[in-house]
Amino acid sequence: MERPLFPVQGMLDIHSHLLPGVDDGCASLKDSMECARRMVAAGYTESFCTPHFWPSYPKTTRESIPRWVETLQRELEANAIPLKLYPGSEISLRPNLMEGDVRLLPTFGMAGKYALIDLWADRMPTFFEPTIRWMQAAGMTVILAHPERMRAVQEDPALADYFAELGVLLQGNLQCFNDRPDAAPRITVERFIAEDRYFFLGSDLHNPESLNMRLRGLNRAIELAGISRVQKLTVENPRILLTQ
Repeated sequence: MERPLFPVQGMLDIHSHLLPGVDDGCASLKDSMECARRMVAAGYTESFCTPHFWPSYPKTTRESIPRWVETLQRELEANAIPLKLYPGSEISLRPNLMEGDVRLLPTFGMAGKYALIDLWADRMPTFFEPTIRWMQAAGMTVILAHPERMRAVQEDPALADYFAELGVLLQGNLQCFNDRPDAAPRITVERFIAEDRYFFLGSDLHNPESLNMRLRGLNRAIELAGISRVQKLTVENPRILLTQ
């Protein structure tokens, strides 16, 4: 096993597209294995697999994801890669989401307690709050993935207060710490970590080619916030997602 490259150990990645061939993430088992090895070398011991739950990926369901995770887990074990996997998903927040059965949403561990969502918007849509309330009424805590990548948030960072008032937790993306210094996602992610807005940091890994920039982002987050803060966001806080 490669020697760890990063000072924080025992990390749990809450956002990854590690499953092979199911969305726009790892295209093959070979890619998944390479990413898993490099994540272990960086200090990760566990990871949620969070494929996109979008209409364009109809095979991604709360039944199929655990099966895919089990299959990949067996491959990792057969190749002595010590990364423990858990099922999850990245749910696209969209106007008609509430037309479905909330119980069918694929949540972390399929336990119905914590749900990862993403949203791409220039302005906050009117369906945002009603959909969040609908999920919360079903007993879910909602986690918003990479808010720093949303133009609405870039133009109005005070939306972080709105998310907090709604009870929405925020997950920052490691890659954004490694964007160009003048890029809006990097400016926003650095502001939010300085203001202690994030409850989690996730890799959002997609393939071996982009993994290095994400891991460099991890080191940048450590430079900005310190080891203890990053440990909280990557080791301690993610543990709540394992509660059943």
